[in-house]
Amino acid sequence: MMSNKEIEQLENKYLNKFYHFLKYAEDEMMLGFQTKEKIKDDWHGKYGASISNFAVGAERIIYALFNGKGIGQPNSCPVGADMFFEVDDAYIHIDLKTVQTRNIGDITRSIFVGRNQNSYKGAMLVNTRQGIVKRDYEPALPTFYNKGKESEKICLSFFVTIVYEDINLNILNINLICMPNGNLENHYGTRVLQAGKNPDKTRFRFTEVPTFELLENEKSRVKVVYFNNQMTEDLSNRLSFYKDIYINQGDF
Repeated sequence: MMSNKEIEQLENKYLNKFYHFLKYAEDEMMLGFQTKEKIKDDWHGKYGASISNFAVGAERIIYALFNGKGIGQPNSCPVGADMFFEVDDAYIHIDLKTVQTRNIGDITRSIFVGRNQNSYKGAMLVNTRQGIVKRDYEPALPTFYNKGKESEKICLSFFVTIVYEDINLNILNINLICMPNGNLENHYGTRVLQAGKNPDKTRFRFTEVPTFELLENEKSRVKVVYFNNQMTEDLSNRLSFYKDIYINQGDF
C-alpha cells in the first residue's frame, strides 16, 4: 500500500511535469487563444453571456497541446475528466475550468469539481439553522484503479483554471491545481471539500490546502502558468492568491 507521503510525491511529480510543459508551450498556447480573432466577425455576439462556448474553444487549445505531447495512453472509460490517460505509475485526470471576470468569485478560493473529476470521499461542513453539520460526499473516481491487483495504479486529479475578461475574452490568469487523492482524507479531513449548491455537489477549497503538507518545505499544490500584470488593480487584488504564488515562482 502506498503511503500518504508517496502519494504526494507522485502528485507533486506530475504537477511539476505539467506546469513545466505548459510554461514551455506558453507562447503557442497564448497564440492559440488568439486565433479566434481572425474570424471574429463570424462569431462575435453569438455566445451571449454563456461561458460554455468560450470554454469549448479554450479546451481545444489546451487539450491539443497535451495530446500533441503524447504524455500517456488516453483511456476510453466513460467515467472521468475531459482528459483521462494512463502513464507508467498513475491514471491521470485533467479538467479545464474557465471563469469570466464577472463571476471571478467562483475561482478566488475554491472551484467546482464534478464527481467524475475527483476521488476525495469525505465530509463537507454545512452551515444550517441548527448549526454546522457534516454532509457526506461520494466521488465517482476510485483512489486507485485495479486496487489490490498487480496492475494497481493511483488516480490523480488536476485542474487547469483560466480567468478571462467577459467583454473581450482576454486571458488574465492561467493556473494548474492538484486536488488531493482520496486516500489523503485521513490527513486533510474536511478542509478539502466545500458544499456546493446542491446536496451532491462539491467544491475544492484549494486555499485551505495550498501545499503538499507531507513533503519537505510543503511544496505548492497550485502553479501559476500565466498572470497578466496589466489587469486592473481591483482584479489583481481579487486574484491576489495566484499573484502571490506567481511572484514567489519568480515569473512576476
